Amino acid sequence: MAAPDRAEAQNSVPVWDRPLRAWHWALAFFVLVAWFTPTVYDRAHRVAGYTIIALLVFRLAWGFFGTRYSRFKRLMPRLRAMPSYLWGLRHGKTGRYLGLNPAGAAMLVALLLALSISAITGAMQVTVTFFGVWWVEDTHTYASDAVIVLVIVHVLGTILMSILQRENLPRAMITGRKRRHVAGK
Repeated sequence: MAAPDRAEAQNSVPVWDRPLRAWHWALAFFVLVAWFTPTVYDRAHRVAGYTIIALLVFRLAWGFFGTRYSRFKRLMPRLRAMPSYLWGLRHGKTGRYLGLNPAGAAMLVALLLALSISAITGAMQVTVTFFGVWWVEDTHTYASDAVIVLVIVHVLGTILMSILQRENLPRAMITGRKRRHVAGK
């Protein structure tokens, strides 16, 4: 990643660290690989699934030992604020958050949970004990479908918030920087 130019650096603050950004984009890539490869490209599907497990383990550790906006301790207040945040969003009140907003915090938890269930049941399916067990296969299928639905909602929510707040949030997940809050805007 190129360093931000001087004007951008003066008008923005660092939020997402490199390990978190690399995790985010690697996870997005391997989720897509896993989604498009079952049964046809079984080896690629398994490699993607095991990589997702490794990425989830990393994120769990980074949630406790990472930098400020990566830590899970920041999630609880945001999760408690989610109902009022969504109510305010209905009325065009987005608030300003450097890290995840309350809806983003809830999405993170939902995605991590669905991904964990999908990846673990996927790994279970290739074991002797659970191979061909209907509830493991069904759980894997439903959790994988839920992941894709959540990913679509996440992308649409990111686009919506980018429009409402006039800030390129996908770019922030690439550069790691968000614009400074300017009073009156």
